[in-house]
Amino acid sequence: MSKIIYCVFLKKYAEGLDAPCYPGSLGKYIYEHVSKDAWLKWKNKQIILINENKLNMMNISDRAILEREMQFFLFGKDFRHENY
Repeated sequence: MSKIIYCVFLKKYAEGLDAPCYPGSLGKYIYEHVSKDAWLKWKNKQIILINENKLNMMNISDRAILEREMQFFLFGKDFRHENY
């Protein structure tokens, strides 16, 4: 049976992720507050960002850019690291 969480992206209760999908405390926060559907929407957006901006996932600064974009996409512009 799937767990149901309140998704902060969709602003409604929805099926949660099966397992943490991102490392660290941010990953824990995502696991507890982002639904499968919202995560899929982010993954699709992530592909677009990587391709349009020619991001290299081996480059630490490019990964940092993508993480900031993910936080903005999922949680909004006011989300800060201190929030989780």
